[in-house]
Amino acid sequence: MADHLEASVTLPSDPASVSTARTHVLDTLAQWGLPATGELADTVRLIVSELATNAVQHTFGQSPTFTVDLVLDRDERLYVGVTDSHPRFPQRLPAAVQQDNGRGMVIIRWLTAERGGRLRVRPTREGGKTVFIELPWTVPGEPAGKAAPATTARPQDL
Repeated sequence: MADHLEASVTLPSDPASVSTARTHVLDTLAQWGLPATGELADTVRLIVSELATNAVQHTFGQSPTFTVDLVLDRDERLYVGVTDSHPRFPQRLPAAVQQDNGRGMVIIRWLTAERGGRLRVRPTREGGKTVFIELPWTVPGEPAGKAAPATTARPQDL
């Protein structure tokens, strides 16, 4: 496989785009060798759903589009980022019993950490933000115990 693969899609900030974003990501990852079923696919599916939903719901109409970027670096690290043009960073809300929403970032952080990854938020040059996750990538068919060399990925370029 290549040392560095990238894919990107820009979608309107509309609820229907969440499904499109999810499909784009899973189709791309399938092309890169990730089976469509399994724990990693399920984790990525849920993370993309939450990130895209946040980009649609929490930009208050100030971001007409959002972009989903995928980067697979050296068959070791997968980066999934969602960029919108709203400057406000995600806020951690108290988990009140009556709340029906506001837990998306907690879910994303937990899922990412459970898979040995991390969540980051960075401002864009244009004044928006990118929320991205970084996950270890296990190449299908390779032994799980194979040591991976250090990566030089630059997630700030997402």
